[in-house]
Amino acid sequence: MHLALGLYTVNAVYGDTITMPCRLEVPDGLMFGKWKYEMPNGSPVFIAFRSSTKKNVQYDDVPDYKDRLSLSENYTLSIKNARISDEKRFVCMLVTEDDVSEEPTVVKVFKQPSQPEILHQADFLETEKLKMLGECVVRDSYPEGNVTWYKNGRVLQPVEEVVVINLRKVENRSTGLFTMTSSLQYMPTKEDANAKFTCIVTYHGPSGQKTIQSEPVVFDVHYPTEKVTIRVLSQSSTIKEGDNVTLKCSGNGNPPPQEFLFYIPGETEGIRSSDTYVMTDVRRNATGEYKCSLIDKSMMDTTTITVHYLDLQLTPSGEVTKQIGEALPVSCTISSSRNATVFWIKDNTRMKTSPSFSSLQYQDAGNYICETTLQEVEGLKKRKTLKLIVEGKPQIKMTKKTNTNKMSKTIVCHVEGFPKPAVQWTVTGSGSLINKAKETKYVNGKFSSKIIIAPEENVTLTCIAENELERTVTSLNVSAISIPEYDEPEDRNDDNSEKVNDQAKLIVGIVVGLLLVALVAGVVYWLYVKKSKTASKHVDKDLGNIEENKKLEENNHKSET
Repeated sequence: MHLALGLYTVNAVYGDTITMPCRLEVPDGLMFGKWKYEMPNGSPVFIAFRSSTKKNVQYDDVPDYKDRLSLSENYTLSIKNARISDEKRFVCMLVTEDDVSEEPTVVKVFKQPSQPEILHQADFLETEKLKMLGECVVRDSYPEGNVTWYKNGRVLQPVEEVVVINLRKVENRSTGLFTMTSSLQYMPTKEDANAKFTCIVTYHGPSGQKTIQSEPVVFDVHYPTEKVTIRVLSQSSTIKEGDNVTLKCSGNGNPPPQEFLFYIPGETEGIRSSDTYVMTDVRRNATGEYKCSLIDKSMMDTTTITVHYLDLQLTPSGEVTKQIGEALPVSCTISSSRNATVFWIKDNTRMKTSPSFSSLQYQDAGNYICETTLQEVEGLKKRKTLKLIVEGKPQIKMTKKTNTNKMSKTIVCHVEGFPKPAVQWTVTGSGSLINKAKETKYVNGKFSSKIIIAPEENVTLTCIAENELERTVTSLNVSAISIPEYDEPEDRNDDNSEKVNDQAKLIVGIVVGLLLVALVAGVVYWLYVKKSKTASKHVDKDLGNIEENKKLEENNHKSET
C-alpha cells in the first residue's frame, strides 16, 4: 500500500484478496458505514453497508462482487479473488446524523506473466538468408510487459535485413490479461552455429520491476562449403601392396556434402561416389596423386599415395643338389620402393656375410634363407629359401696303430661322402675281429669306423664304403701283433694340426736364424782372411829386401877378395 498522486493505493496480486481499511476515525454518533466505487463517468455504485447499531451487514446486488465481499466491524473491506476489473477507486463512507465522511482508496492489480516460450522455431537457419527464427510468447500478464531478444546473453538490436523484431499484444476481454508475442527474423553467420537464443519479459509487480527468461534455444545453421579436404584412412602411417585403402573427402559446409567426384591416377573422368572411396588389394601402380571435388567440379583438394613394395629374387632357390668341389654362385636380388635390409640365415642361425661357394664342401649343405624387410613399413617382409644338398662319392683313408697294451691293434677307416655311405669290413688271413665296428658321429659328410684286432700273423683288412653314387673299396696290410706299427697314425684334430703347424713354423724360424748367423760369420771370416793376406804381402816384401841386401853384401865381399 502506498500513496499515488496523493491517493491511498492498495497493490494487489491477481487472484489474491484485496484488503482496504477505512482510513477514517469512527465519529461519535455513527449510524452506519458504507463502501462504494466510482464508475468511469463518476457515478457511484454502492456495494456494502454496515449498521453501527444493529451490527448487521448488507451487500448490494452487484454481479461483479457477488460472494466476494467482506466488511469487518472496523469497516475494513475485503474483496476475494482479485480481478483486473477491481482496479477502481473505492470510497469508505461513515455517516452520522449531522455529517458524512469519505476517504478514497485506489486499487492496483498485478499479474505475473508465464515463463516466455520460443514457439514456431525454425528447423534451421541459413547464412545470407533472412528467416523467421521463432516467436517468443508471454501469456497472462498485467500490466502488459516488454519482450527482449538475446543472443549469447547480449541484447539483439534491430538491424535492417539482419535482425527484424515485431511485437504484438493481445488483451483477453474476459480477464483483462495480456498475451505478448514477439517474432524474430534473423540472418545468421557461420559463427551462430552454437549460439544460444533467449527472450526475456520485463514486467511490473507489486514490489517493482521484475524479469523472467525463456529456456535457451540453439539452431542448426546451414552454410555452403568453402573448402574440400581429401585424406587417406589407413590403420598404418604407410601403405604396402595388398592393403585396402579408403579415401575420404569432406566439405566444411553445413550440412556437409554427401557426394563427391574422385579422380584416380590413370582415369580421365572423376568417379562419382559418397564421401568415401575404397580401393582393395592395392598394387604399386596405385602410387600417384588423388583428387576430389564437389559434384559441380568446384573446390578441389589433392593428396599423394605411395604404395610400398618389396620384391625378392633368390637364384637358385628351392632344393638344389650339387657335387662336392663344384662352384655355386648365389644371388639374392632386391627391388623395393625404399631402402631394404637384407640378411641371411643358415639352419636357424643368422650369417655374418652372404654365402658364396667357389668349391662346395659338405659343411656348406643346409637350409639357407634370404630375408628382407622394408624399413619403416610395418609388415612388409619377404623371404625365400635355398635347400642346398652337397653330394660326393665315398672317399676312404685307412690308418693303423698298435695299442699301448701291445695286445691288439686299432684299425680306422676314415670315410667321406654324401649321402652317408654304409661301411663294411672284411679280413683275410689268420686272426679274428676283436669287436664289432664302432662308428663316430656323421658330421659334415665325414665319419670313421673303427675295429680292434689281434692278428697272429700278417693279415689284410678291407674297408668297403658305399652310397647311391658309388662303391669304394680300400685295403690295408696289418702285421702280426708281435710287430708294432705306428707308421700311419689317426688324423689329429684341428688343435693338434695347429700345434704341428706352430712347431713347423718354429723350426723354420730356427733354421732361418741359424742360416743368418752362418752368413754373418762367413762375412766376418772373409774380411779377416782378406786382411791377413794383405799383411803377409808386406812381410814377404820386407823379407825380400833383407835377402837382396845379404846377396849384395856377399857379392861385395867376393869382389874385395
